Amino acid sequence: MTTLPALTSPTSLELPYRMGVGIMLINADGRVWTGRRRPKWSEDRASYIWQMPQGGIAKGESPREAALRELREETSIKSVLFLAEHPRWLTYDLPMELIGIALKGKYRGQCQRWFAMKFVGDDSEIDIGSRRGVKAEFDRWAWRQPKELAELVVPFKRKVYEAVISDFTQYWRV
Repeated sequence: MTTLPALTSPTSLELPYRMGVGIMLINADGRVWTGRRRPKWSEDRASYIWQMPQGGIAKGESPREAALRELREETSIKSVLFLAEHPRWLTYDLPMELIGIALKGKYRGQCQRWFAMKFVGDDSEIDIGSRRGVKAEFDRWAWRQPKELAELVVPFKRKVYEAVISDFTQYWRV
């Protein structure tokens, strides 16, 4: 009788980080754009999280190009001015219970380059609905005070948000 090896899920150290970007989009009042989404990995169908726009970097794309693309894909926003690029790559690790589940099961977390951008358009430009066969990321959006953001995001992303809020203070203080 042959004994098969036990199947094990990957440990976080065996998986790479997903390279991505995040955008702190700031309006004329110094508020930051946030979107509400239902996490794909949550069993709780009533559960929602709020976050700033973010996403992966495509092959051959610069972080700045990825930030503009992600912002456009998630919000339809094109009317922005670049204010700053965070000087460091910021990382977060998924909690152990989400390893092999969240981020398509391929990553241990994300390594992100964050950008501060000024929204120079009108709120009517914002469209979070499904477009061109792409499912909408968010079901609601709101302009928020920057100091609220770290409490709204999932706990494992909190340190990244705290760094972004702190390091981009000069851009959201009006």
